[in-house]
Parts: sequence; C-alpha cells; structure tokens
Amino acid sequence: MLKSVVRAVGAAVRLSTATTSTARALPLSCPTLRSPSSATIRPFTRSLWMLNNNGASSGYRPKLFSSKVLSPSVSCGCGGLHTEGDKAFGEFLFDEIKEEKKIQKSKTLPKMSGGWELEMNGTEAKLTRNVAGEKVTVTFNVNNSIPPNFEEEAEQGQQKPAGEEPEIVSTPNFVVEVTKQAAKHSLVFDCHFPEDEISHGEGEESDIFAIREVSFQPEGDTDWKETSYTLNTDSLDWALYDHLMDFLADRGVDNTFADELMELSTAVEHQEYIKFLEDLQGFVKCN
Repeated sequence: MLKSVVRAVGAAVRLSTATTSTARALPLSCPTLRSPSSATIRPFTRSLWMLNNNGASSGYRPKLFSSKVLSPSVSCGCGGLHTEGDKAFGEFLFDEIKEEKKIQKSKTLPKMSGGWELEMNGTEAKLTRNVAGEKVTVTFNVNNSIPPNFEEEAEQGQQKPAGEEPEIVSTPNFVVEVTKQAAKHSLVFDCHFPEDEISHGEGEESDIFAIREVSFQPEGDTDWKETSYTLNTDSLDWALYDHLMDFLADRGVDNTFADELMELSTAVEHQEYIKFLEDLQGFVKCN
C-alpha cells in the first residue's frame, strides 16, 4: 500500500514538471513582433508644379503588401487607423505643400482685361461681359486641364537640364455663350486649345484656340441638348469658320483673351491643387 502511494506521488510530480516545461517552452515557438520595415523611396511624379522638380526630400512609404504588423496609434480619438506609413505620408505632404507655396506666383487670381467679371464655383470659373445689349459668358473647368507632357526628348530617353523645363500650363476647354436680349436661344461655341496653333494663310496671325462645335441652345440651360443641331467644324468651309472666329473676336474672345484665360486657369488649377494637398494632409493626419 505504501509503495502504491509513493508511485502515485512520483507520477504526479513528473506530470507537474512536464507541464511546467511545456508552458515555458511555448514562447520560444511564438513569432516575435517586428517593427515595420524601412520604407522604399518613391519619387513624386508631379512635384508638383515644375517639371524639373523630382519631389520633396521625404518621399518614403511602406510597401503595399507587407507582412509586417502596423500597429494603429492610440493617441488619436478619431478611431481611425494610423500607421507608420501614414506618418511618412503626412510628412511628405507637408514638404510638398511647402514647395508648392514657395513657387506659387500669387495668392490672388490674375484679372482679365476687357471688363470681364469672374465668378468661381469650386473648380469651375465663369466669365461674364456685356457688349451693347449682348451678354457674353465664358465657362471653363480646371479639372483635367493639364495636358500630358510627351516631348521628343522624353521619348528618346533624353532629359533637359535643370531650369530649362517649361512650367505646367492649364489649357482647359471652354464654352462661349452669346445671348441677345430678344432671342430665346443662345449661340454657343465649344472651344479648345489645340496642340499646334492654327494659321489660315500667310501673314495672318495664328489662332491659339479653336472652335470645335457651334450650336443654338436654350438660354440659361447648363446642359448641352443633343436634340439641337450641332455644327462640327472639322469639315467646315474655312470662310465660314473665319467668320465665326471674327464673330467671337468682336465680342472680346480673341487670342489676347485666350492667353489671359490660360494664365487665369493655371493660377486657379494651382490653387485648387494646393488646397487638395492640404485636405489630403488633414485627412491622413486626421486633423
């Protein structure tokens, strides 16, 4: 009987020792938490205003698909996720905004000559002018108004020296609406800036903008009605096209106007771009 008790006690001691050893061995098989890997350098393609600027110095971001653990910050009360990548992103945006404001020509928009009144609604601009009982309205939107930069040097793998790259210029499509007091319809011109200036003859001034379509539309309607006949100028007689261009020039829409419109649109686009970066920084930092 005594031997049985001793054997039972010995077995219990061995079982307790084995359990303790197993429990102590468990942490050795568990993976340890690792800090996020150092981010890779990512150049900012539009830094953001001058083509020769390769971005701010702090161009770091973590890899998209990372197996590392990114712990959210507990210092923010917004309840959103905050990672080391977000922190680096916010620092990058801070530098970019600083650089963009440094190269910004003016915080105020340039004024148009010829008595045009400007009205802004976000990215959309409206210019209005009254001429001898007629109302001329020009509207444009700066979204998608920066043309792609496909130059021969870039195609051949060549790069211009620093300081020789041209500035980014906004060249938006714009709509001209001419309204007469007694008319129920407005004559509407859909215009754009072609890649190459248009010249119709020797000794004539080249046009820096072109008419794409012409149509009569109900006065005050913001949407182009497809049920109204639209004249496309691609196959139009040059004499008729010249008269249409002269019609616009007599109402203040000429090369000088188009040049000033590009300057205004470029300034508006740059302002909106900086504002977008500031909003993006605030969203990332959750301010």
